[in-house]
Amino acid sequence: MTRIANDPADFADEALAGFCDVHAGLVRQVPGGAVRRRRPAQPKVAVLVGGGSGHYPAFAGLIGAGFADGAVVGNIFTSPSTQQACTVARAAESGAGVVFTYGNYAGDVMNFGLASERLAAEGIRAENVLVTDDVASAPAAEAGRRRGIAGDFVVFKAMGAAAEAGCDLDEVVRIGRRANERTRTLGTAFSGCTFPGADAPLFSLPEGHMGLGLGIHGEPGLRDVPLPPAAELGRALVEGVLAQAPADAEEVGAGGAGARIAVILNGLGSTKHEELFVLWGTVAPLLREAGYEIVAPEVGELVTSLDMAGVSLTVTWLDDELEELWLTPAETPAFRRGSVAAASAVESADDAGGPAAAAEAPPSSEASRGYAGAVVAALESASGRLAELEAQLGAMDAVAGDGDHGRGMVRGVGAAVAAAKEALAGGRGAGSVLAAGGDAWADRAGGTSGVLWGAGLRAWGEALGDLEAPDAAGVAAGISAFAARIAALGGARPGDKTLVDALVPFDEELRGAVVRGDSLAAAWERACRAAESAATATAALTPRKGRARPLAEKSVGTPDPGATSLAAVFAALGPAIVSATPQEVTA
Repeated sequence: MTRIANDPADFADEALAGFCDVHAGLVRQVPGGAVRRRRPAQPKVAVLVGGGSGHYPAFAGLIGAGFADGAVVGNIFTSPSTQQACTVARAAESGAGVVFTYGNYAGDVMNFGLASERLAAEGIRAENVLVTDDVASAPAAEAGRRRGIAGDFVVFKAMGAAAEAGCDLDEVVRIGRRANERTRTLGTAFSGCTFPGADAPLFSLPEGHMGLGLGIHGEPGLRDVPLPPAAELGRALVEGVLAQAPADAEEVGAGGAGARIAVILNGLGSTKHEELFVLWGTVAPLLREAGYEIVAPEVGELVTSLDMAGVSLTVTWLDDELEELWLTPAETPAFRRGSVAAASAVESADDAGGPAAAAEAPPSSEASRGYAGAVVAALESASGRLAELEAQLGAMDAVAGDGDHGRGMVRGVGAAVAAAKEALAGGRGAGSVLAAGGDAWADRAGGTSGVLWGAGLRAWGEALGDLEAPDAAGVAAGISAFAARIAALGGARPGDKTLVDALVPFDEELRGAVVRGDSLAAAWERACRAAESAATATAALTPRKGRARPLAEKSVGTPDPGATSLAAVFAALGPAIVSATPQEVTA
């Protein structure tokens, strides 16, 4: 149980602020995360780790010499936004480029990828290294689809050490990908974790069982099995990881490249060190019997999941280069190894790393500014509906995910309403108001749904423009732009069990009814019915995208929360949009 909190919605922000105050000698807070207190005097590659909160000491606890230059920190178990990534990157960058490194989750991939594009447009070269160490989440033939869990630590350490040694951006990226290719993790959960403010864990296990193949975002294991004695558990973890050894680790015990390994026995948040030491008593002998020499093992909590009880075993097959980087000294708030030599550095300026001052409002017509008021009213209606559905959406998401969908949607739409109101007060037209709402949604919500909704609303706003109020055909065109942007960004198709399953029917029904000459009110009502029916039907589907995919069987029988929330939002948007739009279709 996570017991210490004020407003649960502010938990992650308050935790980050407290962390930065405690460790003010090493780190400083910037919007979206934290960076090193002192910048290098000479240009060096900035290694930026990132992901949602709830995993301490990952990610902010790893900022420091020999490790990360900064951490981009999202809400609990939620990808940070594109804007957060850009802000932290600008604050950490010293002239040699940046590399984002993070676990392979859809929201992180989208947001860090978009951030890299934005930074490149500003003249800052940015690369990405994904961690895919979780052997339980996909077969070896689909290793690129695996999740990143505790293996993050090894990959981050190798990249941080390489950057500290003066390697250029291409070399740091190569080393990170090499470390990832040679890292494997298998974990198991003994109990679920509880969000701040929640009165029950995200999942529960039958008495005397464990969930094998856990994730680090509060997801249950892939299958529940009886909890064995420590010796049997250790053997299962070792055998599961070694069965996934890299192809060039065959000469084990004969002086080959795979004979030396880095090992992490990681606690997930409430597994005591003493328990881990008992388990190590089985794990280490089995690894040595298999012909391996263990190099500088780590036993403790390095990548956690709030208060989850569980354990994971990570093995990295070392070569000479990776071994040297693994052993390199580091000094961070949560991890220290050896003695870090004093480096030439300067005190960081107190800049926030933010973008340039906002541009003046683009030209807009009186009609568009009038319609912008309907846009704000529509978003306010959506905000109220999502607040009503927050708990239900969270429960649906917890079946095969991390349970944060309801909270993320509420945070996102709340930010969208505030930004849209500010843009309206600033005299902006309807398109700019909608785009401002979308940008704020993505920034505040983070995660996959945040970036998709933010991008979709911006696309709708761009299609709408600021020079006129739309007719029914214009509204339909805006929804089509919304759908096209989401499809292009997320890559999901109908049947993948995502929000696209409800979005495509809504778009098709709305366009078809408008083309036939139906009033916008009738067309919107038909589209809402189609979206709601499609969202309900996702209960029978098996997910092929997103965080629920590894837990596909558990998801069957529960509608997709993203499809459900989309249908609800569009139903809530309808009255304000319809009432402000002429009901006749102009030729």
